[in-house]
Amino acid sequence: VAIKKIHLQGLRKKELKVNELMVMKVNRNPNLVNCLDSYLVGEELWLVMEYMDGGTLSNVISKTYLCEDEMAAISRE
Repeated sequence: VAIKKIHLQGLRKKELKVNELMVMKVNRNPNLVNCLDSYLVGEELWLVMEYMDGGTLSNVISKTYLCEDEMAAISRE
């Protein structure tokens, strides 16, 4: 598993984060990283998610070049 820590102190729109979390827990998709559980630890929200060996999506996007056909195939899935 991977744990994503979200610091809540001073975070605007906390309700949106909670709604996003609830949507992630209810909706499962084999093409997306799924949220397994969540915990409130002090001022942090810990999201327990499936572990992806390739790293974060932002790291992959910033270091990978995709042609238009590849982007279309990924978006379709």
